[in-house]
Amino acid sequence: MTSRERVTRALNHQEPDRLPLDLGGSATTGMQVSSVYLLRQALKLDPPGTPVKVVEPYQMLGEIKPDLREALGVDVVQLPGPRNMFGFRNEGWKPWTLFDGTPVLVPEAFNAAPEPDGSILMYPEGDKSVPPSARMPKDGFYFDSITRQEPIDDAKLNPEDNLEEFGPISNADLAHFGRESERLFNETDKAILANFGGTAFGDIALVPAPWLKHPKGIRAVEEWYVSTVTRRDYIYRVFEQQCEIALANLKKIHEVVGNRVTAVFVTGTDFGAQRGSFISPKAYRDLFMPFHQAINGWIHQSTTWKSFIHSCGSVWNLYPHFIEAGFDIHNPVQCSAANMEPRRLKETYGDRITFWGGGVDTQRTLPFGTPDEVRAEVRERIRTFGRSGGFVFNTTHNVQARIPKENLLALYETVRECGKYPLN
Repeated sequence: MTSRERVTRALNHQEPDRLPLDLGGSATTGMQVSSVYLLRQALKLDPPGTPVKVVEPYQMLGEIKPDLREALGVDVVQLPGPRNMFGFRNEGWKPWTLFDGTPVLVPEAFNAAPEPDGSILMYPEGDKSVPPSARMPKDGFYFDSITRQEPIDDAKLNPEDNLEEFGPISNADLAHFGRESERLFNETDKAILANFGGTAFGDIALVPAPWLKHPKGIRAVEEWYVSTVTRRDYIYRVFEQQCEIALANLKKIHEVVGNRVTAVFVTGTDFGAQRGSFISPKAYRDLFMPFHQAINGWIHQSTTWKSFIHSCGSVWNLYPHFIEAGFDIHNPVQCSAANMEPRRLKETYGDRITFWGGGVDTQRTLPFGTPDEVRAEVRERIRTFGRSGGFVFNTTHNVQARIPKENLLALYETVRECGKYPLN
C-alpha cells in the first residue's frame, strides 16, 4: 500500500498492510530538535555537526526531512500554515546552537541573542520594538509565553478584543495552502495532516497569542480559565464569531485544497489533567461542543477529510462527547493518566474513534526506561490499539529532548518489526 492508502484504511477502522506511523505530521506529533539531531546521527543520515532546522520554534520541533521519513517508514506529512507561533515565516535560515550544544538552523527573524541572565526572548513577528511574547530560560529546551494581559474593565470588555487573530483568510494564505497541498500530494504518497488554523476554541497555548504585538481582551492563562465560568457569556460570544469566520474560511480553503488532505487538525484544546478531566461533560457540552459540532459537521458534509482533536490527559469521561461532536481522531492518547488504560480504551471506543498516539509513554518510559522497556511497551500498545485498524502509531505527544539514542532506535525498530498485519 501507499502511505496514503495505509492511513486511510486505518482511519476507516480497517487493517492495512502494516501499522501507519506518524512523526512530524503536526505540532503535537513531532520531535524536539535535539532528539531529531541524535536520531539522524544514529541512523548515519548526516555527517557529525550537520545542523537540523527548527521548524516550530515555540516547542523547538525539528524538521523531519524526507530521508528520515523514508528511513523510519513514516506515513504522514504536515501541511502547516504559512507562519509559525511567533508570526514570522520559516525562511532565511541562520545557524544557532542550543544550550545543550546541538547545532541547528533557525529562521532569520528568530532572536538568537541571549539576555544578561542567559535566557532567550522571542518577539511577535520578530519585531524587537514591541514587548517580547515568550522566553526560553537559560539551559532550557522550549519557550514559555509571557503574559501580556492588559487591565480588564468588564464594562468595556468586547468579544472583538479576543478575535483580533481571526478574520477572512487572505489570498496569499489561500495560495499557500493550495500550492503546498498540491506539492505534497503529487511529490509524496503520504497522508496529509493539515492545520488551517482558526478552529481551536479556547486552546490555552493560543490564548496569550505570542504572534500578536499588542493582544487585547482576556490573554492570561488563569484569567481565561476562570472566565469560562465567570464570563461564560463573553467566551461563548467569542466562540460564536470565531466559528462563523472559521466556517467561511474552510469553504474557501476547500476550494483550493480539495480532498488532497486526509485529516485536518481541528483543535488542540486540552481538557484533561493527569488525574482526571478538568472540565465536566456538562460544561464541555455547554460551551465547546456546539462549535465542534458545527466545524465537524461541515467537514463531514463537504469534504472527505477526517477530523482530529488533540486533548492531553485523562479524558475518559469525555470520549462519548468527542464522538458525538464528530471527531474521528483523538491524540495524544495519554495512557499514563487516570482511567486511560489502553485495553479499556480500545474495547470501549476503538470502533468509533481512531487513536493517533499512545504508542509509548513520553513522560517516563521513553526518556527514563531501558531500550528493552521501550520495546516491550511499544509491542504491547501495537497489539492493543492496532487490531481492526483505528490506530496510527505515534508517541504520546512530541518526543522530548534528552532521549537516549538507544531508546529512539528501539522505538522505531520495534514499530517496524511488530507493526505488520496480521499483528502477532
